[in-house]
Amino acid sequence: MKETDLIIMDLRQFLMCLSLCTAFALSKPTEKKDRVHHEPQLSDKVHNDAQSFDYDHDAFLGAEEAKTFDQLTPEESKERLGKIVSKIDGDKDGFVTVDELKDWIKFAQKRWIYEDVERQWKGHDLNEDGLVSWEEYKNATYGYVLDDPDPDDGFNYKQMMVRDERRFKMADKDGDLIATKEEFTAFLHPEEYDYMKDIVVQETMEDIDKNSDGFIDLEEYIGDMYSHDGNANEPEWVKTEREQFVEFRDKNRDGKMDKEETKDWILPSDYDHAEAEARHLVYESDQNKDGKLTKEEIVDKYDLFVGSQATDFGEALVRHDEF
Repeated sequence: MKETDLIIMDLRQFLMCLSLCTAFALSKPTEKKDRVHHEPQLSDKVHNDAQSFDYDHDAFLGAEEAKTFDQLTPEESKERLGKIVSKIDGDKDGFVTVDELKDWIKFAQKRWIYEDVERQWKGHDLNEDGLVSWEEYKNATYGYVLDDPDPDDGFNYKQMMVRDERRFKMADKDGDLIATKEEFTAFLHPEEYDYMKDIVVQETMEDIDKNSDGFIDLEEYIGDMYSHDGNANEPEWVKTEREQFVEFRDKNRDGKMDKEETKDWILPSDYDHAEAEARHLVYESDQNKDGKLTKEEIVDKYDLFVGSQATDFGEALVRHDEF
């Protein structure tokens, strides 16, 4: 079986799973659908440096990667940290700024996105030239189903393809219909890129706007989250959402959400945890107080950034002394 056929099979399996999940969600009408894209927490640990640096380790490395450092000796941790610092220093001027550190933390927190892109890249860069054209993506994803005008599962693949092409063109900054790795990432995960936010809003509105008037009214807003299924008694959270729509979502009080109001709803301006953590790490490590870090300053304060057997052992000694 050709690789493209396998990809199409995977797509159909995904869509089948998606439809099953949708059916399951509708069978539980009290479960709320959340379309809001919040910035994830950097760690589920308490941020208290007087107690431990676990929060900082998770923030700087990502929770899974942070665990691997706990198995290393201090020397190994310092060596690996030094290599990471070289990656963080984007302009290679020998200093790590708050902005560079913030970008790194965002990358570390969203490593799964880049792993997903790598996996999909292999299936779509068919000629292995380090680029993915729209034709490659279309053929790999839709080639088989486009030959079948009436697929068995009844799903409108052509409509889905038109939507994908529109998003691909938005992600493709230079308009050559060929995506670099970064543009392909923006195509697959548009909510992560400022220049893609309009397409996220547009697609969301198209999903919810059932009468296609270009707005989301109250009943469409509620209908996207909740199915009555003949039940006249709405759960309390649905009543709260109705109040939220009237009081906060519909800012101009015209009874519906336009594009800007929808954007404020699904893409809120959250507190930037990554920037706050970057400033904290610089403040704690910046020995000469010049507002930026050298590799030496970071490695010297390595226990703030990464764990090791020594930091775990030190915490164990502290706990032992308390007894």
